[in-house]
Amino acid sequence: MMFIRLNRRLSGIVSLSLALQRHTVNSRRMASDSVTRFDLIVIGGGSGGLAGARRAAELGASTAVIESHKLGGTCVNVGCVPKKVMWNAAVHAEYLHDHSDYGFEVGHLNFNWGTLKTKRDAYISRLNDIYRNNLDKAEIETIEGHASFTDDALPTVEVNGKKYTASHILIATGGRPTELSDDQIPGASLGITSDGFFQLETLPRRSVVVGAGYIAVEMAGILSALGSKTSLIIRQTGVLRTFDSLISANCTKEIENSGIDLWKNTQVKSVRRSAGGLEVTLTTKDPEKKSGGEEISTIEEVDCLLWAIGREPNTTGLHTSQMGIETDKMGHIVVDEFQNTSRPGIYALGDVCGKALLTPVAIAAGRKLAHRLFDGKADSKVDYSTIPTVVFAHPPIGTVGLTEEEAVTSRGKDNVKTYTTSFTPMYHSMTSRKSQCVMKLVCVGPEEKVVGLHMQGLGCDEMLQGFAVAVKMGATKADFDRTIAIHPTSSEEFVTMR
Repeated sequence: MMFIRLNRRLSGIVSLSLALQRHTVNSRRMASDSVTRFDLIVIGGGSGGLAGARRAAELGASTAVIESHKLGGTCVNVGCVPKKVMWNAAVHAEYLHDHSDYGFEVGHLNFNWGTLKTKRDAYISRLNDIYRNNLDKAEIETIEGHASFTDDALPTVEVNGKKYTASHILIATGGRPTELSDDQIPGASLGITSDGFFQLETLPRRSVVVGAGYIAVEMAGILSALGSKTSLIIRQTGVLRTFDSLISANCTKEIENSGIDLWKNTQVKSVRRSAGGLEVTLTTKDPEKKSGGEEISTIEEVDCLLWAIGREPNTTGLHTSQMGIETDKMGHIVVDEFQNTSRPGIYALGDVCGKALLTPVAIAAGRKLAHRLFDGKADSKVDYSTIPTVVFAHPPIGTVGLTEEEAVTSRGKDNVKTYTTSFTPMYHSMTSRKSQCVMKLVCVGPEEKVVGLHMQGLGCDEMLQGFAVAVKMGATKADFDRTIAIHPTSSEEFVTMR
């Protein structure tokens, strides 16, 4: 009898559990027979969208993620992650040049682009699977396809003919590389973007990269270091012009010293295909001449023409305008400090907003928004000031806070003091290949609060994070001076500057 009563009790518990599960599932689909309802719908399965969705689910919200491509967005699939793999390979190539200087006798080594690509793609595929498994574990529904807003009374999106609505809809669709049409530049479509870079099956023998931003700098550096004869085409006299002047000038010099053929004051006029590859015709202006003075040149037998001329918001087909969602002149979705769009209940974050286009920023924004919406934290928002970032150039760049120029503009020239240093890292004391390390502290006020820190050199990518904490906490030059140096390192220069 006791056994029977126990079985009945267990059966009752199981029935109650199943009923609760059915109630939970049904509560996600309350709107109507034809519309599926959630607490939160996230459009875009990139870093920011996934972070917001998972945090919301942890806080008890019924959540769905809509993604038309692979989970992970730009960063995982055609951005930060595969780029870093390729940069690591390029650094290996640089170190191989230095082996003999450190006493290693090595024979000729062959680089196999295909082998690296296969391993890289397999790694990315594993990450895609991990993201999917994480969503499944969090009981977040994954909807595959393109989302577009409908004209329903409540904010609603349609995917593959099915409608979904929610009290809160987050747009996190990211950005995409800017592409030029053949009408803008004849033959422009013969080139590729950074997305296409990751589809290359072999190392190009001859590459032309167009652009002066961080993507152009990174792509040109990788191609050149791995053995492709590379030209970089820039419209003005330097790269990374939005960075501190010290970084812009030094990176431009390092590019020239690395063997990359840097074309200044130059633009692409046309592109055509020939028997030996692409022919890229260029126009170069003499900056000393106000009019005329253009020189026409051609780079022949180009295997890879890569356009890295900017990025734009990925909102095609989303129909944001019919929802009354405000956008700027570039098409970026306008949001306030809490990620609210102009339409109540609809939010946006990440690259689609056009501000601080960095994966960790989008992740932080997604999590902060989830806590505001589902955790009762009304003041939860991202602090967009003093964001550290790294450019994986050769050597890498680390920067956080205001540039000297920004500090002078906002605080006044008399209130700004800078400290700079330039030296050859100890690693290069033994090598015939050389690169400099440059550093700058930007300080303001009588207390010399550090508001900007900028550097380029070996290891600067890894050393920035700790210094960024200090700058974020409001460290002064005196705080840096009181810190004991770690010797012999490049980072010690920041605490010994005078």
